Amino acid sequence: MIDKLKIFFNKFFAKVFRKKKHVKIGLYGPPNAGKTSLANRICQDWLGEEINMGTVSEIPHETREIQVKEKINIKKKGKEISFNLIDTPGIATKIDYEEFTAFKMNKKKAKERAKEATKGVIEAIKWLDNMDTVVVVLDSTKNPYSQVNITIIGNLAARDIPVLIVANKVDLKKSNMKKIEAAFPQYPIVGVSALKGNNVDEFYEELIKTV
Repeated sequence: MIDKLKIFFNKFFAKVFRKKKHVKIGLYGPPNAGKTSLANRICQDWLGEEINMGTVSEIPHETREIQVKEKINIKKKGKEISFNLIDTPGIATKIDYEEFTAFKMNKKKAKERAKEATKGVIEAIKWLDNMDTVVVVLDSTKNPYSQVNITIIGNLAARDIPVLIVANKVDLKKSNMKKIEAAFPQYPIVGVSALKGNNVDEFYEELIKTV
């Protein structure tokens, strides 16, 4: 009788976990790597052409609060995932108001922006504990061995969260996928242009595998 009960509960819980809904996928990375561009691409592809996640800007830390889009369904090659997408503020180890005055922002506004950005980074790190999977978006034209990137990957490794790395901006001449692959060989990596839509189908396939 006890053995039969064990089998029943094992099957029951296996079914419950297999049907888990609202998986949380977080987009993380340094400022201006293209997280929001990728988030917008996902929303446009699967929720409708006019749906955007947030505003894209050349000014760093444009995204300063957590943004969430719920119930996104992706289907590729007979496989499907349903998830809530979380776009997070760019992670930085130091935020100086002068980053913003360089874009002709007045000092008062720049200091407010720096304060908001710092608060956003703290929130983003806190949200890591709620993520089921994390997509790390890196600018493939920049050095992957930066302190910020190492900090992000270190936080994820400590939490044992499934990770997919997206090397963004592969359409640019300075893009170097091999450097990113050499820096983080422990994770799957896919190169895309979130802005132009290059290679996003491969990204969706890898995302399904990772989740």
